[in-house]
Amino acid sequence: MPMPRALPKSIDETQSLLAAGEYVADRSLATSLFLSLAMQRPLFLEGEAGVGKTEIAKVLAQALGRELIRLQCYEGLDIAQAAYEWNYSRQMIEIRLAEAAGEKNKEKLAADIYSERFLVKRPLARALEGDSPVLLIDELDRTDEPFEAYLLEVLSDWQISIPELGTLRAEHPPIVVITSNRTREIHDAVKRRCFYHWVDYPDAARELEILRRKAPRAAESLSREVVAFVQRLRKADLFKLPGVAETIDWANCLVALDRVALDPETVNNTLGVLLKYRDDLERVAGEEAGRMVGEAKSAAAA
Repeated sequence: MPMPRALPKSIDETQSLLAAGEYVADRSLATSLFLSLAMQRPLFLEGEAGVGKTEIAKVLAQALGRELIRLQCYEGLDIAQAAYEWNYSRQMIEIRLAEAAGEKNKEKLAADIYSERFLVKRPLARALEGDSPVLLIDELDRTDEPFEAYLLEVLSDWQISIPELGTLRAEHPPIVVITSNRTREIHDAVKRRCFYHWVDYPDAARELEILRRKAPRAAESLSREVVAFVQRLRKADLFKLPGVAETIDWANCLVALDRVALDPETVNNTLGVLLKYRDDLERVAGEEAGRMVGEAKSAAAA
């Protein structure tokens, strides 16, 4: 692990830090991130899937030389998987060995088996004992409200209370990034402890710059047409609009097909890279795709 680097001292430095990691951030995002780092407050990023929320934490960890600890949230996530659990098999072995050795002091035995050496530390606990790692709590909206309530102590006081052991407190608070795809609302109590930023779809200029960095093999003309086409798709009445991740994937797929410009046949054959639902595909495929290709070419040439 490289030596941790100093935190940025300004919004401009923050934007440059992300740019060094090939992340094209607008001014408002760089401002939210800078304030989060300066004030040691969690950053809560909300937005549609595929707009680059998770990538921010990855780039931040790499750029700052910090360990990235990721807690991937899912329905049913509990404390044992998120924070800590006891190694019950080792505890049972310890009890059997103590009994075989004639240990009769039950209070001493209980204190021994509930010591830190039997504690299995999960992402939240690991983040509290590290040297200011980047803790990514990804897709918090997939969990339930009881887990949100459990997070409040971590986000407020940088600590976890363990009934059998005491309080595990961070000497150097982690850098926390929380993401949500807004499949449900996150409780205000969590949001109040964070700085909030809505990560929106990029405008055409910023999306083109993203492609230049993430799909460098694509011809400039192709990248312009891809961006123009995707920007039009996002104005259509679709169930799931394509994110930046899909734009990057599509551009790289077109490069793999040796395309230097869009054509209706290729677009129709590769729409599944952009659109992930059958109804959306049926709505766009065919004449509509051809019309949008024409519009994209005109916009890219302007």
